[in-house]
Amino acid sequence: MEIATKLKELRISHNLTQAELGEALQMRQGTIANYETGLREPHINSLVSYANYFKCSIDYLIGREDDFGNITIKSEKPAD
Repeated sequence: MEIATKLKELRISHNLTQAELGEALQMRQGTIANYETGLREPHINSLVSYANYFKCSIDYLIGREDDFGNITIKSEKPAD
């Protein structure tokens, strides 16, 4: 799942508007909108803020970990 979709789904699942989440994370509503539409990718500091707020890992936010905490690294070449 793409990061923009994950961020939007988390916000909606917590019944928050972009403005409310922006206020909680000390970000502008426009920044939240840009992340959710994929126009901009969040900086690591923003990812930390999201992870802290939603009590999840950054790996979960970026799609490297599923709901159960299992790591799902995507690679063109499988590991040895």
